[in-house]
Amino acid sequence: MDLLRLDLQFFNQGQEKTERATPKKREDSRKKGQVAKSQDIVTALMLFFVFIFLMVFGSFMGETLTGIYTYSFTEFIHWDLTAFNVERVLFEMTIEAVKIVAPIMAVALLAAFAATYMQIGFLFTGEPLKFDLKKIDPIKGFKRIFSARALVEFLKSLFKIIAIGAVCFGLIWWNKDEMMMLSMKNLSSSVAFFGQLTILMGISTSLILMFLAIPDYVYQRYDYEKNIKMSKQDVKDENKNIEGDPLIKSRMKERQRQMAQQRMMSEVPSADVVITNPTHYSIALKYDEDRSEAPYIVAKGVDYIAFKIREVANANGVMRIENRPLARGLYDSAEIGDDIPEEFFQAVAEVLAYVYSLEKKV
Repeated sequence: MDLLRLDLQFFNQGQEKTERATPKKREDSRKKGQVAKSQDIVTALMLFFVFIFLMVFGSFMGETLTGIYTYSFTEFIHWDLTAFNVERVLFEMTIEAVKIVAPIMAVALLAAFAATYMQIGFLFTGEPLKFDLKKIDPIKGFKRIFSARALVEFLKSLFKIIAIGAVCFGLIWWNKDEMMMLSMKNLSSSVAFFGQLTILMGISTSLILMFLAIPDYVYQRYDYEKNIKMSKQDVKDENKNIEGDPLIKSRMKERQRQMAQQRMMSEVPSADVVITNPTHYSIALKYDEDRSEAPYIVAKGVDYIAFKIREVANANGVMRIENRPLARGLYDSAEIGDDIPEEFFQAVAEVLAYVYSLEKKV
């Protein structure tokens, strides 16, 4: 029984999500719309820029609304009540309303886009909009209601209500004396006072939300990292799937081939001689008595690779010797880094002796 319990413990450990998410897991989650984002940051920036816009252009918008009101009661009131006139009034009022509301909507949209872009970059996916029966599962919905995340969201909302309510109450209390005196002022002064107070409350509220959004963003990052964690088995399965992908394997092989070719070409300038066929085969040889008792192959290739070896050799002053049977034999019987086979000792020794004699004469 103890042995069985121990085995089950090991099995459960393999299924526990204790590993950080891999780049592929993060990319897949991002495609599904699962990202670390604080909605409070978006809301706070939207409110802040909208109220800043109202503070700058509020008087102009107020004059526009007053002009609409004045025009309606000085011009439209004299029109006959016909279907055409009603349509015209509605059309003109709609156009004027759009002129006032559209800039506010544009500022709100730009602020929301900027706040979202700062958190997650550019992301467009329709995955969260797809119909999923799991979203209406009553059992899972019940679990979400009584989950730790729901509790955090409830406490966060409660704290925001208290903080915002306290700030708004403080501003009203601070201006209560002036508010009591509004009965002695004209309509325009009263409207201006309430407009300024509303903008001040809006900007103060947005600043409070920005401050509260910092811990919320930290929590969202923590919760996101927790939700995308993987078990050891998940990591193994992912690696197995990646390695089994024919396209990825072919790319890896191509990359390895390119790296090996680059390393091989970097060794050609140090070679003692390049033996050619003369065009189809090229074999670069080097003799280093500290490394081996026999010469060894530092580079070899056919066709295009052979041409590149000859090109590098010419650029670095490495001697080229044409010997068709020797080039073909060395290419077929040895790999890069191998000592030349014993049956080629005599032929290679003669080639190297000839090369060394030419170098001495030079």
